[in-house]
Amino acid sequence: MSTIAVIGAGSGLGLAIARTFGHRGFDVALIARTPEKLDIQLDQLGQEGIKAAAFPADVMDRSSLTAALERAAARFGGIDVLEYSPAPHTPVSGLTMVTPSETTVDDLQPQVEYNLYGAVTAARAVLPAMREAGAGTLLFTTGGGSVNPIPMLGNVNAAAAALRNWVLNLHTELSGTGVYAAHVAISTWIGANAPEGFPSAAPEQIAPIYWTLHTERSRPEHIFTG
Repeated sequence: MSTIAVIGAGSGLGLAIARTFGHRGFDVALIARTPEKLDIQLDQLGQEGIKAAAFPADVMDRSSLTAALERAAARFGGIDVLEYSPAPHTPVSGLTMVTPSETTVDDLQPQVEYNLYGAVTAARAVLPAMREAGAGTLLFTTGGGSVNPIPMLGNVNAAAAALRNWVLNLHTELSGTGVYAAHVAISTWIGANAPEGFPSAAPEQIAPIYWTLHTERSRPEHIFTG
């Protein structure tokens, strides 16, 4: 049985990705900060016949994230697909949004920790086993601002662009190893209540992209525009 670890497992895109892989025979490891919310997702997946387990961790706490992935690998006998898409849906201390001209190191550092450092930590936790097996998939998600930045997200976009750059470089490095890495940039509002004039898409419309990337294993990036 194959296993996907979903980091940033929320009730929107994370759950949709878990379902997409779970309904295709994957076990699911859910990793996020809040145990109570993870329990709700476990119940939903269980009712659909998907085998899943929760491993609470904070992507800003690198040792916590590494430990969660180690527990998930021990529980399921390994991790075949890693998907990284944490996204705060409520205000998080330190993760403020500022324009490029207003950006300070203090504004940028937490975004780099959240986006880039968390992703690098997650990859390092699973990549050695994938390299040894000669198989594995690493999928990383950012907003569309990693490709086409907008002023109101000056610090957020900079950190996301750093992650994108690293993933594209990782894809090139891993060529021929059997391990595949790719980046997904989502240039739409996910779910309901999008700002007026802003394109939106349901999580269920976006999640199949991850399955396609995993199975086709060719291109280093997908930019979703709806």
